Amino acid sequence: MNLAITLLVVVSIASIIGTVLPQNNPYNEYLIQFGPFWFEVFRMLNLYDVYSAWWFLGILGFLILSTGVCVSRHIPGVWREVTRYRTHVRERSLLALSNHRRWQVGADAESAEMLADSAFRGYGYRTRREVRGDTVILAGMKGGATRAGYVLTHVAVVVIAVGALIDGNINLKIREMTGDLAIETRDLPVSQVPGESWLPPESGSFRGNITIPEDSNSSVTFLQVRDGYLVQELPFEIYLEDFRIDHYPNGMPSSYESDLVIHDPTLEDPIRKTISVNEPLTHRGHTLYQASFTDGGTALDLTGHILDGSGASMPVDGRVFENLRLQLGGIERTLEIDDFQLFNVNPDPRAVERTGARDEFRNVGPSFNYTMRDDAGQAREFHTYMAPVEIDGRWYYLHGVRSSPGQPFQYLHVPADDDASMKTFLDFYAALDDPNRVKQASQRAADGLLAQMGVANPELGARVAGTADDMIATLLDGGFGAVNRQLEDRVAGSNRPEMLLEFSRSVLQRTLFEIYREVLAAREGVQLSMVQTDADQRAFFEDAMNAVSTVSDYGAPVIFSIDHFDHRQATGLQITRAPGKNVVYAGSAMLTIGVFLLFYVSHRRVWALITPRDNGGADLLMAGANQRQPEAFAEEFGELADAVDQQLERDNTDRG
Repeated sequence: MNLAITLLVVVSIASIIGTVLPQNNPYNEYLIQFGPFWFEVFRMLNLYDVYSAWWFLGILGFLILSTGVCVSRHIPGVWREVTRYRTHVRERSLLALSNHRRWQVGADAESAEMLADSAFRGYGYRTRREVRGDTVILAGMKGGATRAGYVLTHVAVVVIAVGALIDGNINLKIREMTGDLAIETRDLPVSQVPGESWLPPESGSFRGNITIPEDSNSSVTFLQVRDGYLVQELPFEIYLEDFRIDHYPNGMPSSYESDLVIHDPTLEDPIRKTISVNEPLTHRGHTLYQASFTDGGTALDLTGHILDGSGASMPVDGRVFENLRLQLGGIERTLEIDDFQLFNVNPDPRAVERTGARDEFRNVGPSFNYTMRDDAGQAREFHTYMAPVEIDGRWYYLHGVRSSPGQPFQYLHVPADDDASMKTFLDFYAALDDPNRVKQASQRAADGLLAQMGVANPELGARVAGTADDMIATLLDGGFGAVNRQLEDRVAGSNRPEMLLEFSRSVLQRTLFEIYREVLAAREGVQLSMVQTDADQRAFFEDAMNAVSTVSDYGAPVIFSIDHFDHRQATGLQITRAPGKNVVYAGSAMLTIGVFLLFYVSHRRVWALITPRDNGGADLLMAGANQRQPEAFAEEFGELADAVDQQLERDNTDRG
């Protein structure tokens, strides 16, 4: 028994660990969460898959053996305790009990026996009669089920442990140990996964996940095992007819559900069922849960705006999860379309400005994620929004970039023009990379600045214009930070460096604004005389300058815009099979009943000795015992004895 209790405590602690620590997640998630040292410690202890660990299954086996031996040894004694009425008692032993009372009955012994038997049965006791010479012994008993509670609680532990062993996948571990099963760690299509990484239908318990796009089917699920996976075959096929998401007014998802069709060769007609969160589908011992959702291969019509100064663009048609080969600047790159989000919910800046509330959100529209990889395999991840986003009262097209998944996106803010497009900025950026336009604009800017200063020197104007050309080239290569470093190097050692810096920056600013005015001149309805004073045009120019300076950090020769999309969704299903589940449920029911019987049912015994007297009367001795609740039993026995007193008084009155 001590061993069984110790093992039960260990199993309880392990179960707590398995509940608190998420099980069977990819190893990289644990590595990020715990770090290299504790990740390795937990891995060696098999804490990422506690319920299938060898040490856990071994403890369950010893627990079954220990508790089974304990129960088998005690069942005979419990059976005797429940079935034997203990009629072999003597008067002396009954008088030694604290709860006893005796009477001299005027009626004969048979009447006294009937009186005692009636009193016992009236209080729910089952009785057994034995005659020993002239003496009649009545033994009563109730609450014997409390002894059955002892058996049930111990048997329940065995049953629950057996159910846990059934779902512990011992067969899978044996196959892996013998080399008959191999964990696949490569990211392969299902059709290319080798046979030694497949599990046949109904091969044991499992918990797997599968993503099924709309109008697609699947007859497998993937089991996460340590740092890899296994492919579990299903005895039926799952087809996704439709997937639906309901949203709150701010665009956040409120609920989602899948219309599934189950094609089973054992059924004449397919099963059609809509599942949602907390409303799963169970078929042939397999339970299908609505776990998540993702993109199912949305078709995207994109336009790639090439940032090489040519102002050229290229159409790109692709689907999510598709890889495309692109020729950009004479270099072949791979465009990997990773994901598409129909809704992007962000805090509403208008609500913050209006009421100060930061818990109000709004949907800013679709976006997509992609990875750009060069021929050397180096990659950057990008996140692009389809529509402009309002930030501080201005509208921008956001193009995010990061070099690794663990980093946050850094966004390039491309200002949107009056037509809600990027055209004005792209034209402006292309003009900055046109040497002739830059040279002419820088000359006009230099002449105007010198005239404003009252200096008429054509040679000086040409040198100033050349300086502006160099600064714009540096701006395109490294941003304003590189320009400032270049200027500081040039003026180092001069007599008046601050004045030269301010002059150079003024030349650059005027040159950029001249090019900006030329770009606006190509647009209809723009009056150049108003550009200098128009607040919106000035604000756009400032935003465009910031974007130009950031393009060098963006790290890609092209930015994309989404022209059209054909949204396709996919459902994420979690599929489980637990053949030991019903065994565990049965054991849990037994444990509940057993605990109830142990704590709320009390085993009580009573006896009555009826001995005839020579004058025709009888002596009646009644006694009782209960070890668990002596105070409550003393009260019950007193009520029973009082009832006998009252009956004897009535009998005496009737005879009188």
